[in-house]
Amino acid sequence: MVSQAKKTDYTQNLILCIEELKTNRDCFNKQIEEISNEKLEIEKELERLNRELDKVNEGLSKKIEAKSGFDKAIEETESAYKKILETSQTLLHVLKREKMSLKSEQD
Repeated sequence: MVSQAKKTDYTQNLILCIEELKTNRDCFNKQIEEISNEKLEIEKELERLNRELDKVNEGLSKKIEAKSGFDKAIEETESAYKKILETSQTLLHVLKREKMSLKSEQD
């Protein structure tokens, strides 16, 4: 049979182990709370960054659309200018031919 002193010793050891477990649990509870708070802060910051990203993407889309408008205007203007040059060359050629024709008629 176990003596009363040993029972008391077992009881004290058991109480100490339980207290140590509770201390460890409390430490983990505190860490969990700190990590949970940090997680909430990160989630809030992530939401803010996502809103900011949406604004940047919207602005970027508008700039890209505006650039496309410039590209189209430049392309149309260059094409029209090329046609004007071609027409001018044709006109100059016709005028030179007419001048030669008129000059030969005068002679």
